[in-house]
Amino acid sequence: MSARKIKDGVYWVGTIHWDRRLFDELIPLPDGTTYNAYLIKGSNKTVLIDSVDPVMEREHVANLGSLHVDELHYIIANHAEQDHSGGIRRLVDTYPMAKVVTNGKCRNMLIDLLHIPEEKFVVVEDNDTLSLGDRTLEFITAPWVHWPETMLTYLREDKILFPCDLFGSHLATSDLYAFDEARVYESAKRYYAEIMMPFRTVIQKHLKRLEGYKIEIIAPSHGPLHNKPSFIIDAYRDWTSDIVKNEVILPYVSMHGSTEAMVNHLIAALIKRGVAVKPFNLTKTDIGELAISLVDAATIVIAAPTVLAGPHPAAVYATYLANLLRPKTKYASVIGSFGWGGKMLEQITGMIGNLRVELITPVIIKGHPKSADYLALDALADTIVEKHQALGISK
Repeated sequence: MSARKIKDGVYWVGTIHWDRRLFDELIPLPDGTTYNAYLIKGSNKTVLIDSVDPVMEREHVANLGSLHVDELHYIIANHAEQDHSGGIRRLVDTYPMAKVVTNGKCRNMLIDLLHIPEEKFVVVEDNDTLSLGDRTLEFITAPWVHWPETMLTYLREDKILFPCDLFGSHLATSDLYAFDEARVYESAKRYYAEIMMPFRTVIQKHLKRLEGYKIEIIAPSHGPLHNKPSFIIDAYRDWTSDIVKNEVILPYVSMHGSTEAMVNHLIAALIKRGVAVKPFNLTKTDIGELAISLVDAATIVIAAPTVLAGPHPAAVYATYLANLLRPKTKYASVIGSFGWGGKMLEQITGMIGNLRVELITPVIIKGHPKSADYLALDALADTIVEKHQALGISK
């Protein structure tokens, strides 16, 4: 795909990775992704904002060539992660006079990651500007969105925000803009859940700061652009808020049916009481779907059998991820079974320190559930309802 015009003198020169299915050897990409880069031709200077993953740099350079870019004065590096910066090394060789413009932390990372000589950099601070002649770029430092060196770039005259990963989505599409809002919403929510959610409170502050800018187009580094900025900004305000929904997320694994019987009973008990339930069989679950579900839910209940003396490894993995992602979940509990003993409960509860949740009394049983065990699960469902009612979110 060749370069695409956004406005006069402003072009998309990124690449589309249609069939990429895994990111960071961890995150599923069911819809592929894009690596967005943008060329701005000012009256005096030409600048590139971000680059692409190294696997796509040849196509990226070809896109620049389609615009007859013979001279590139600046390359803006909003973020050092290689899916945005990986092509910069080749670009500084292709355009020897180009300077890499970024903040001090990002410069140091790019030197470490790409071995770019220090003299190739121009270091900027928060709110610094760069004139292209008839256009002006303003740099907005935004640490921990989602790395410590991240910054955003704002094109004043055209009111375009280039926020790198913020407001992005892993979605390979031929649409330049987010026309299919339902599809983009789901992809953007998955992206937020998997990448941005651990930095929820920091992002809240950056959203507040962006209220001072007039923004007509948001041009992120993954997924389609937003020519209706309120669509994605409002979504982020919702996701990063403290508001939760009347939902229970139930990741589970069962070896011989005992834990599964408990899960099925709890699902029925919660539904009967008007609580939405989202169960995830951890032997089959896309972890991205689990991450999305955690964005809004009030409660998570982890269900696991005991393997030797501890929890099933699949439950450990899910618990670790939930703790890593730091959702705004308010309550947590654990259910499961054991044969002769162990420390399954202690190990799981010891892994959720980042969640800052109130632990509701777990239900841990020996063997297959009996009548008294099912009553304990009913009591757990009652407690969850009470907790949700206290938050004002029950049906």
